[in-house]
Amino acid sequence: MLAAMTTFASRLTRQPLPYEPDAAADVAASFADLDPALAGLLGATAGCSPYLRGLMVREGAWLREALAQAPEAALDGVLDPLGDLPLAALGDGLRIAKRRTALLTALADLGGVWPLETVTSALTRLADRATDLALKRLVADEIRRGKLPGATTEDAETAGGMVALAMGKMGAGELNYSSDIDLVCLFDETRYPGQQQEARAAFIRVTRKMTALLSDLTAEGYVFRTDLRLRPDAAVTPVCLSMAAAESYYESVGRTWERAAYIKARPCGGDLAAGERFLKALVPFVWRKHLDFVAIQDAHDMRLRIRDHRGLHGPVVIEGHDMKLGVGGIREIEFFTQTRQLIAGGRDPGLRDRTTVGGLRALSAAGWIPADVTEELIDHYRAHREVEHRLQMVQDAQTHTMPTSAEGVDRIAAFCGRTPEAFRTLLRDRLERVDRLTEGFFAPGAAEKGPELSARARDIVEGWASYPALRSQRAVEIFRRLRPQILKSLARAANPDEALAAFDGFLGGLPAGVQIFALFDANPPLVDLIADICATSPKLARYLSRNASVLDAVIGGGFFTHWPGTPALVRELTDRLAELPDYERKLDAARRWMKEWHFRVGVHHLRGLIDAFEAAKEYADLAEAVVVALWPVVCEEFARKHGPQPGRGAVVLGMGSLGAGRLNAGSDLDLIVIHDAQGQEESEGPRPLAARPYFARLTQAMVTALTAPMAEGRLYEVDMRLRPSGRQGPVATALASFRSYQREEAWTWEHLALTRARPLAGNPDLAGEIEALRREILSEKAVAARVLPDVADMRRRLAEAKPPGGPWEAKNGAGRLMDVELLAETAALLAGDPARRVEQQLRAGVRSGFLTATCEADLLAAYRLCWRLQAGSRLLSEGPLDFENLGEGGRAFLLREVEAPDAEALLARLQERVTAAAARIDARLGPETGTEEGEGDRAAG
Repeated sequence: MLAAMTTFASRLTRQPLPYEPDAAADVAASFADLDPALAGLLGATAGCSPYLRGLMVREGAWLREALAQAPEAALDGVLDPLGDLPLAALGDGLRIAKRRTALLTALADLGGVWPLETVTSALTRLADRATDLALKRLVADEIRRGKLPGATTEDAETAGGMVALAMGKMGAGELNYSSDIDLVCLFDETRYPGQQQEARAAFIRVTRKMTALLSDLTAEGYVFRTDLRLRPDAAVTPVCLSMAAAESYYESVGRTWERAAYIKARPCGGDLAAGERFLKALVPFVWRKHLDFVAIQDAHDMRLRIRDHRGLHGPVVIEGHDMKLGVGGIREIEFFTQTRQLIAGGRDPGLRDRTTVGGLRALSAAGWIPADVTEELIDHYRAHREVEHRLQMVQDAQTHTMPTSAEGVDRIAAFCGRTPEAFRTLLRDRLERVDRLTEGFFAPGAAEKGPELSARARDIVEGWASYPALRSQRAVEIFRRLRPQILKSLARAANPDEALAAFDGFLGGLPAGVQIFALFDANPPLVDLIADICATSPKLARYLSRNASVLDAVIGGGFFTHWPGTPALVRELTDRLAELPDYERKLDAARRWMKEWHFRVGVHHLRGLIDAFEAAKEYADLAEAVVVALWPVVCEEFARKHGPQPGRGAVVLGMGSLGAGRLNAGSDLDLIVIHDAQGQEESEGPRPLAARPYFARLTQAMVTALTAPMAEGRLYEVDMRLRPSGRQGPVATALASFRSYQREEAWTWEHLALTRARPLAGNPDLAGEIEALRREILSEKAVAARVLPDVADMRRRLAEAKPPGGPWEAKNGAGRLMDVELLAETAALLAGDPARRVEQQLRAGVRSGFLTATCEADLLAAYRLCWRLQAGSRLLSEGPLDFENLGEGGRAFLLREVEAPDAEALLARLQERVTAAAARIDARLGPETGTEEGEGDRAAG
């Protein structure tokens, strides 16, 4: 009796209405030998879906057997035998399994036998099984052919350390009926010491063959369309990467959308244990500890992109409506859920559920969403997914869009078991209700009562009525709701009147208010963003009051997207400058553009969307992009008067922190210029110049382009004292002179500076030659007997020239930034290693035996803490760090950045780490004492 109750027929609760009665009758008749309820389900399904009707005909014999048992057993009967198939038969076997699973799950869905989660789980089980078997069979074939170094037959069971991570809906176990599958393929490089390249080549072959095996359309059909583009930097990386390379990418340049993608990531094939270890290593990247409500700013731009897909705002029109991206659609619910998971999941691991329904329930349990709203959204989500499945079942199409004709919508209504009128009414109601529920969480609540204001503050606020931004009645109405929240946020500053003045400058600079006030009104966290800038960072607030136009970038909708990287920035600035014919307008445009991006980096850092090291890279990317894009503009303008550059022209090199790719909010640019006239004595132009003065004046023109105060301010301060002979040397150096100087005259500190030199702009061939020369010099000058005494002497002089400025000093002094950087450069020089960043330079020192691993760890611990403090303080204020006078917001920002509970704990940690680092440096270079003067002054500069 119990067994009978578990059969397919005994669990039927619904069925479609046959849209094509004749087709339904034909199929019902051909299955007349089955239970009448089953025959009716088959007929009604065939009357709505040509695709499923074809599968019934093709798989009729199997279907009769499957429907005679429980659907769970039938699915096992499809998937389990796949494990016995050899590689040669696997492709056809998987395609047959796909047909049968598609037919079984469709009937279980349409008949109400399985709920949504069981349907999507069944589809995902097939995808997991197919991926896992394909990987293991293909890796076994590589092993058999001797292409995977050191691997044995037993290693095939773990795919030789290769794993496929399921992303998106597959990772969450939520595949829809015609989903493609998103995979990231990785391998455990630790299993192949010294043979990683050969192993990588084998795994790349496996990945490509797996994709073809799953995706290619044959006489038996296809298994799954496979997408590999979610891997790190997919445009330039191979289809399978080492786990170390992937982890390094995410730690250094991983972007916000990639964090969101890994919410659902799950090992699905190959070495599952290795995949779990990799995901565990990524936990700090995906789930950041310090995200709070302001993290919703990251989601703001995603929300705007969803709205872009909606088209015109207005009443829902069923024909052509996108069930995924349209108003009130599936993505709205997923976005609603994932946004809140990202906000709080770093602090609460219980919120890290991969599934949408599970995520909503976890958020409700934690008090983030009211229980009634949660259950209503879950109900709408399931209903939407069922409609989506029926759209796809009609012709096995990867579509989410309702038909554009009334007849097409009527077919979907019948497929859902409803009359056209009832279906339209219910679907419209659900879409509009989802829209109201999700919109409600982004719309502002009732205005709070504002704080008590000082007399000076009242004067400022009363003056707002005269500002251009508040001329229209609509702007006044919106701003009236915003004002109490703004004033309350500003009142939390250490100096509320000063913060209010900064906001006043911003408000007075707005030419109009309706658009931005409406944006604030719909997105309260954006109000917090502006108010907190004024309340937290006096420096950034002053920047904002002087450069209110940077908020155009926020309004533009791309402010919270992922960081584009240097090449994209160069292209964007180059294109912008190319649109302007006038040189001065180009320079002003460059300033506006740079300030928008610079402001964005500061805000992202201030709000905890990126940390100090991510901000450092972005500031450096931005500076490099400015130099790279501006250099040809300056050269072209200079050539109009004096002709093209003689010979191979010149190359601009970034030195110091710019060369190392790590700047802070207040960094200037260390640059030098090297040229090669190739014997050409003078330029050819209206006013020709001899080669040496040509390049000197060209260099001065570049410096002026960067530093000159214009209507839009200046770009950067520039320091060229790291050129040969410092201030006494020419501003541009000939290649031959540079070569001879470095080999015969340069001081040790100049060779240390060379460790971080990096060509940025100019002739590529010349840049390549300069880089080769740099490496040669570093190798030639790696003489410890000369370098170490010089560096020790230099360290003593630096200590005299730049002593610590107080207990919170992070840059100058023993064991602090400059001290660690000095030792790192020394390590790179002694190793003859071309590494530019501190971490890589210290690692070179360990490899060469100059440093121990323990020493490296102590130095890095001090360096990282000091960098976070220095970068944070430069964002907050111009002068030395005065922790007590930062204000509540500034102190909280710094404590969050360094993960310290309070100021006392932070100061104790700082002293402990710099003391340990100083001891390590003393052991290598000698104590930091002395009063001599000379070369240390120039090195310190």
